[in-house]
Amino acid sequence: MMSSVLQSLSKTVHLSLGIAIVLFLGLHFFGDGFTFDRYFFSWFFRYLHVLTGIMWVGLLWYFNFVQIPSMPNIPDDQKPAIGKVIAPKALFWFRWAAVGTIVTGLIVSYLQGYVHQAMVLGIGSGDPKNTAIGIGMWLGIIMAYNVWFVIWPNQKKALGIVNCNPEEKAKSAKTAMLFSRANTLLSFPMLLSMVAAQNLY
Repeated sequence: MMSSVLQSLSKTVHLSLGIAIVLFLGLHFFGDGFTFDRYFFSWFFRYLHVLTGIMWVGLLWYFNFVQIPSMPNIPDDQKPAIGKVIAPKALFWFRWAAVGTIVTGLIVSYLQGYVHQAMVLGIGSGDPKNTAIGIGMWLGIIMAYNVWFVIWPNQKKALGIVNCNPEEKAKSAKTAMLFSRANTLLSFPMLLSMVAAQNLY
């Protein structure tokens, strides 16, 4: 039975969500219980923030550590499978995970009362935690901007989703690659700032 579940992504995800819900209910009813207040919703949106962030950065690293370096080694007759099937699907989850990460992160910062101080990098607050989380938030926002307004428009041309001449297609592929690489460059300091804010202050 478990084998049939694991062979289906939909069934696997639904089972995982079911286990998470049962775990949540167990922690609620067999612990001290939860109050559905600002702290609860802060936890809930932080959980969503982590989930979408893993999807976003995970796919970013897949593109840069796996797909892009492997493309020169793939025979030309097999490359359409990447460009027409795998890349569009990956880019769908990639760009919407970016939105989910930013939106849930902003909601968490609002619920915890530091959104303004973080967005101004903690200037005047005297709290280095606001500076650290603010740096991480701004780097994430820049990365999400790159995804939606540079990488995705150029990838549509590079993948043939939008018609263009061969020269523009090649130029768009290079632009998308460079900005994806730029996001990889920003991802390590972004994650360091986020983790530092939660654990060093």
